[in-house]
Amino acid sequence: MRYNLFAGVVFAAAMFLIPLMALNGGIQEQAGTALTSSAPPQAADVQETDVQTPESESSQAAAKQESLQTPVAQVDDSGFRILDERTGKVFEVSAQDYVRGALAAEMPPTFHPEALKAQAIAAHTYALNLKQSRRAAEEPDPALKGADFTADPADWKTYTTKDLFYERYGTLADAWWKTICAAADAAYPYIMLYDDEPIVAAYHSMSSGTTEDASNVWLGGAPYLVPVDSFGDTLAPDYTTTETFTADQVRQALSDGCPDIALGDDPSSWLTVEERSPSGYVTELSAGDQTISGADLRGMLGLRSSDFSIACDGSSFTFTVNGYGHGVGLSQYGADYMARQGATFDEILTHYYKGAQLAIIKGQSDA
Repeated sequence: MRYNLFAGVVFAAAMFLIPLMALNGGIQEQAGTALTSSAPPQAADVQETDVQTPESESSQAAAKQESLQTPVAQVDDSGFRILDERTGKVFEVSAQDYVRGALAAEMPPTFHPEALKAQAIAAHTYALNLKQSRRAAEEPDPALKGADFTADPADWKTYTTKDLFYERYGTLADAWWKTICAAADAAYPYIMLYDDEPIVAAYHSMSSGTTEDASNVWLGGAPYLVPVDSFGDTLAPDYTTTETFTADQVRQALSDGCPDIALGDDPSSWLTVEERSPSGYVTELSAGDQTISGADLRGMLGLRSSDFSIACDGSSFTFTVNGYGHGVGLSQYGADYMARQGATFDEILTHYYKGAQLAIIKGQSDA
């Protein structure tokens, strides 16, 4: 692929013209922590969404051919148990319908089909990783009530239903649901593996232009969650944003997050960036008499990402922020940019998950 200036300008223009992005409320950041859920889908959703399109039929033929050279994944893909955060009830959904609902919740149907497929595989893989680890745990988390993870369908976090999709998109719902199903069904047979196990397929809205190393965000890293170039993010809508807080708001947020913090009388001395990762994210800063991470401050203030700069005039703080999300793994806007430059879903996935391998789920190659 050639990331030239002309392609960049075309992509930027396309992004601003994508319709109804506001309806989607922005892409929700996910796969950074445990998945979450609400409102159980009706059985009718599962049956009615079995859309057979030319795309889904051709994807089945392609899956058979691909299986001749693609590794086979030995996983239990019989479905998922999801805890509804709003009702506190656990519901079950088939794997295929989960992939459809997860894709609908996580990426606008206006994104490129290859990006949609990549996102569907990432969501499917991440869910399988959680399912395997939690069902194998010696001491299950009682808060999950036997579920594999949580989600909030009503708020479009992690997973949503066909009914909610139709409520949101109205007259466009028929066409766009078919788009979602076509991409999800084409992607459904595949997951990403590392050492023969489903990876922690983290994803986010847009990076700072280079994705972040997982070890700078969470307690542990992974060999496939390392920084990679994601140039397309810098062309995405709202890549750079500013947020302003009063000194009192910052003082309160710091005091809530660090109860023992000592802050001086001069607000301009409260926050100093000390270190950034090679990707540009703040990894360490001085906050009063304490040292915290950029991710910590991001959480305290609700910033869009931890790639930020700080300006203080003595009475207020202005944060200039690049990107949206934790920055680890697949970038959704980056995936869309790559797809529009000609990349296929497998090329997108192997770009963002270095060293991980696309595999076909056992049984799907014979489907």
